[in-house]
Amino acid sequence: MIQLGVRLHDVNASLGAEYQTMEARAKKAREEGFSCVHLAFAKVIKGVTFDDCALTEGLAKYTRHVFEKENLDVAVLGCYLNLAHPDPVQIKEFQSRYFGSIRVASLLGASVVGTETGAPNARYKMDENTHSKEALETFIANLAPVVECAEHYGVSVAIEPVWKHIVYNADRALQVIDAIKSKNLRIIFDPVNLLYPGNIDRKEEVFADAMEKLGDRIAVVHLKDYVPDGDDLKSIAAGTGDMDYHGIMKFIKARKPYIQATLENTTNENAVQAREFLQRLHDEI
Repeated sequence: MIQLGVRLHDVNASLGAEYQTMEARAKKAREEGFSCVHLAFAKVIKGVTFDDCALTEGLAKYTRHVFEKENLDVAVLGCYLNLAHPDPVQIKEFQSRYFGSIRVASLLGASVVGTETGAPNARYKMDENTHSKEALETFIANLAPVVECAEHYGVSVAIEPVWKHIVYNADRALQVIDAIKSKNLRIIFDPVNLLYPGNIDRKEEVFADAMEKLGDRIAVVHLKDYVPDGDDLKSIAAGTGDMDYHGIMKFIKARKPYIQATLENTTNENAVQAREFLQRLHDEI
């Protein structure tokens, strides 16, 4: 009762260019036993600038055929652009890219258009203002037209809380949900991305808080692992670090039948092992 997927750009990433086309990666993902993918066009189709001009109906239909051939769903169509960028001209360009991604998602049949929540600077890096009230208000104001567009196309936009970004925990996510008031606004739940060295010793509390407060809005789960890395955390493939997924799998099994959950930070060498580890854990709970 869980549908395990993979980031398509992680598939065949260490192989030659002929193995890194969208078609070759999709075929390999299915051979490795995955049922869905997280798709980022710019990372799997090289030599194209994926601005709004490129996000056509033809691209959507072609991509749909590629994944239908392999019996794969697109769980997430990624559009990870900074909606708190300080340049208003850049914001308009980014919003246009989101509008195009939503249009493509509607024709492609993607489950959600996924995004993170940015930082209030051009570098998209955490700074002293990232967790501020002002940064959150800016993000909400710039996200609102994107969600309105999604409503028009019958598509869901899913935001991903990340400690280093503006929406860094469940309470901040609830503030966004309460402000925008749209059923088309959903959540990508990535447990590891809620962690940092200051809360790692109470990680189960952090996860439980997110599942309790955001459970009804969680549309997709991201699955990976972590290890300490100096004053930070390093993301690695599931089952290879310090992560404990028992509580999360219990939540999924009890509350989220057939949810799509995509693996991150896998390699050619460990993707199947990570999928089998998570499937076994899910089945044993």
